[in-house]
Amino acid sequence: MAETVKSAKIENRTARSRLKRGRQAHWRTLITGRAHIGYQRKDNATSGRWILRRYNGTNYAIECLGLADDSFEADGSVILNFDQAEAKARAILEAPRQASKRLTVRQAFARYVDFKHSQGQQTGDLIARGRVHILPHLGDKIVSELTPEMLRGWLSALASLPAMKRSPRGGKQAYKAAPSDEEDVRRRRSSANRILTMLKATLNHAFDDGLIARNDSWGRKLKPFRAVETARLRWLTVDEAKRLLNGCRQDFRKLVQGALATGCRYGELTRLKVEDFHADSGTIMIRRSKSGKARHVILNDEGVKLFSQLCMGKHGSELIFQNETRNHRAGQTDDLGEWRPSEQVRAMQDACTKSNLKPAVNFHALRHTWASLSVMNSVPLLVVAKNLGHTDTRMVEKHYGHLADNYVVNAIRDNAPNFGFDIGNNVVRLTQVPQTYCDNLQQSIRHDISIDS
Repeated sequence: MAETVKSAKIENRTARSRLKRGRQAHWRTLITGRAHIGYQRKDNATSGRWILRRYNGTNYAIECLGLADDSFEADGSVILNFDQAEAKARAILEAPRQASKRLTVRQAFARYVDFKHSQGQQTGDLIARGRVHILPHLGDKIVSELTPEMLRGWLSALASLPAMKRSPRGGKQAYKAAPSDEEDVRRRRSSANRILTMLKATLNHAFDDGLIARNDSWGRKLKPFRAVETARLRWLTVDEAKRLLNGCRQDFRKLVQGALATGCRYGELTRLKVEDFHADSGTIMIRRSKSGKARHVILNDEGVKLFSQLCMGKHGSELIFQNETRNHRAGQTDDLGEWRPSEQVRAMQDACTKSNLKPAVNFHALRHTWASLSVMNSVPLLVVAKNLGHTDTRMVEKHYGHLADNYVVNAIRDNAPNFGFDIGNNVVRLTQVPQTYCDNLQQSIRHDISIDS
């Protein structure tokens, strides 16, 4: 049964500015019990959006009409005022668009990649995973014909596949063994969740652009695997980090030092130029991060000395970290280039082997090392998150919050009730046995041996 909604004032910017922000939309009735035009503005959004809700006899279908003219003047196409949004909604109700029903997943994926490019965000991982896991199975499917059952089957099959190995370009793809133990299953399901997130982002982008009338198939009905994101983070102690550095070859050692001093990602470090280091403020400038945003990373005194040494004698446009080994092999000693994608993998494996570091770690563990040791040294979570490039502390709390010596831990240990439990026993730790007792015992044993002999 269709619900009755309370009419909200959404005609102008002033009225909309007084409305509560969030996921819940504010509605105005178009056809009683059948269709409503809504205004939705999430907490961090610069503008809201207009949406159309239609009752099909069993539930409501949602369709995006366009952005609201909260921050910019309406252009009648992408940005709409209330009258334009209402006119567009009534036109859809009178004559539903047929072209949107033929949009394929492949077309939606291409549009989403173009959008990411236009925002200056990295798309390499998105394209690589999409070509292997999304497009071969779903690429030719019509988006409007996708069903939750179809997508659940695709997700389940994806999680059961063995992980791919790095293979020669143009060669046959190699695979790891099929998932066997619980940790293998968790990893495959976690990877499947990441690919599902990419698929949902692709389809939601098309929905937000008004190219798809409904998002029921991949909305709340399609759930990711639960309790699979609790990865066993591996970080190094200070002694282990020193051993690792001793096992690195010379040019790679500089890169590892940079990661340990900053917590930056491999790609962020390899793009650093001398001009990005500011000795006066003790910071380095990350011009392009994973999120596409720039940030300043603060260094401690040791980090400032390290980068001062690395930048000494180099001009501003020169790379701080250079792969000297590859270029020496190619005979290009006068033109040292940047570290390429994945070139750190083998160098890291060799360093772990030479330093007898078990279990071995990957390069990203150096980022975990910086964050973990900083948190354990009482650096506030917000400061750690800012230096790592996170917008808030959620990721830091998720992975490193248990390491923090925060007020919750102190409050419980200081103020939780004590009940006077009788925990005493007659067992004494060997470390607590008096030395005189040990000396007397040894003399007694020697005496017994001499008698027997």
